Amino acid sequence: MDPRTALVPIRYLTLPGHGPEDVVADSLGRVLTGVADGRILRIDGLDDPSATRVTCVAETGGRPLGLELLPDGDLLVCDAEGALLRVDPEGGPDNVRVLTRTAAGERLRFCSNVVALPDGTVFFTVSTRVHPLHDWMGDLVEHTGTGRLLRLAPGADDAEVVLEGLQFANGIARGADDAFLVVAETGARRLTRFHLTGSRAGGAEPFAENLPGFPDNLWRGTPDGPIWIALAGPRVPPLDLLHRAGPAVRRRAARAALHAPYRPSGTIGVLALDDDGRTVAHLTRRRSGYRMVTSVCEAGGRLILGSLREPGLAVCEAPRPSGTPDRS
Repeated sequence: MDPRTALVPIRYLTLPGHGPEDVVADSLGRVLTGVADGRILRIDGLDDPSATRVTCVAETGGRPLGLELLPDGDLLVCDAEGALLRVDPEGGPDNVRVLTRTAAGERLRFCSNVVALPDGTVFFTVSTRVHPLHDWMGDLVEHTGTGRLLRLAPGADDAEVVLEGLQFANGIARGADDAFLVVAETGARRLTRFHLTGSRAGGAEPFAENLPGFPDNLWRGTPDGPIWIALAGPRVPPLDLLHRAGPAVRRRAARAALHAPYRPSGTIGVLALDDDGRTVAHLTRRRSGYRMVTSVCEAGGRLILGSLREPGLAVCEAPRPSGTPDRS
């Protein structure tokens, strides 16, 4: 059966802040996101427009991107300006703590997404070592391959590099039984599996390739649930062709791209994959008013979408399991 269905918006929620790049949901169905001015916002009551409340729970002073909720309720935050943070959403004015600003002794740049293992080990991505966040398009065009996967051991203050040469490393999710991680390579339209255990520990291989769009943040709500992938835009065939050109041609194209106006595609989409990399859901919408979906999570039986470009969130219908009757 074709898993592709329509991505149906139910409502849009304008936030008191711009660019909710990543969204995560806690066990109570509350959604947390970071916006461009550095604040972390918590949204309660998304199912009932009359009861929805938005609360600022922290001010990071940077640009929060990827988020990860910890079992104790704290939040890991990737600051695009060069830090991995730990935030207590229930704390006071000193509730933001820097975990690290370095990897292998080098200052971090463009931290993107993060996951934590049960033993306290944290893995996070750096999208590129060449371009800052506001020049992200330049890296996708130049195809620098300078993305990294980093590991921060419990108690350490300097991360180690465990995988490099990634094409705009982005979202990250835990695989089955924490035997592997799945890392999004936005610039290559693929997901990469990084082994954590067994004879292949420390090795990497493709998990899913030739995706129908550019994978951004990943999210997994439960260990037995699917891995959700936000597609920030559809495939661009001319970009595929450009990536086969030499480095000098790509650098010139990147400089030109940074001076050209950018308007996100009106086609949006999200994917759900199982632990074998098989697609279990592919939701798309053409001519969408909500553009550049950079994150997706499940909350209250709905899909919540975030975007680097939009001033709020989109709440959409989640796909029903096979055989579930339509309640409408």
